Amino acid sequence: MKNIIAFGGSNSKNSINKQLAHFVANQVLDASVTTLDLNDFELPLYGIDLENEQGIPENAQAFLNKIKEADGLVISLAEHNGAYASVFKNIFDWMSRIDQKVWSNIPMLLMATSPGGRGGSGVLQIAASSFPHLGGNIVATFSLPGFNQNFTQEGIIDADLSAALEKEIATFKNAVFSI
Repeated sequence: MKNIIAFGGSNSKNSINKQLAHFVANQVLDASVTTLDLNDFELPLYGIDLENEQGIPENAQAFLNKIKEADGLVISLAEHNGAYASVFKNIFDWMSRIDQKVWSNIPMLLMATSPGGRGGSGVLQIAASSFPHLGGNIVATFSLPGFNQNFTQEGIIDADLSAALEKEIATFKNAVFSI
């Protein structure tokens, strides 16, 4: 059975990005899904002086180990001021100090959502352009605008958005099950 790791790039207890990642990952039938919460991997703010003095924190290695155990990654990034949420950027920075190819060429469905009309498209664009340099194998992407109007626990309400997501999930699933 394939192992899918899902997480939202946010530390909000009610993260809409974690909700979306969890929902989407569970649409991949015949796979085991683990949804990670960044709050379970608390880390000090990355700095080279801290790394030199104390080394790599255990939680950074633990999170990276989870990534490396995956056959597929479903990541939905929160957008803060047009970029990554600081909690995601911090764990990402720590992991890159362990292994520069953080994402290990594992098939990835990269997403973003927000309450607004842009659906996290800014952070999605940043990640889509930078992740491949760090071992990111982005096989599908999806942006969900207006999360509160377009999402329920049963799925995406808007028919066009739902169809677009289904297409991206199918592409992702094909990539995961072809390895």
